[in-house]
Amino acid sequence: MGAIVPRPKRSNPKTKHQAIKLRKESTPAEIKLWTYLRGNKLNGVNFRRQHAIGNYAPDFCSPKAKLIIELDGGQHVEQEEYDRERTKYLESQGYHVIRFWNNQVMNDIDGVIHAIILAMEPESHF
Repeated sequence: MGAIVPRPKRSNPKTKHQAIKLRKESTPAEIKLWTYLRGNKLNGVNFRRQHAIGNYAPDFCSPKAKLIIELDGGQHVEQEEYDRERTKYLESQGYHVIRFWNNQVMNDIDGVIHAIILAMEPESHF
């Protein structure tokens, strides 16, 4: 029998604790979108909030659909480079990343949900 090789960890303790903290401090847009995503409501797809991946905790993640949804507020205008690096890393882990502005969620939730459904279709990732 060969030696059992441990699976690489998906995240680290620091990121995991940060994810827990972020879940407790959700923005109004995150809370609103979560009501549409939680409990497999969106086409039976399971989403997680602040799911730690590497050094990052994306807002919403469906590991099975390999889809990450990020919500951006005004602070993201100043952190475009960080967001680019974050997206690059998450895509290197096999995820498709889509972004929405908080005001899109608050003012056009139907449009946001429609875009998420389209992004979950396998051919939309290419």
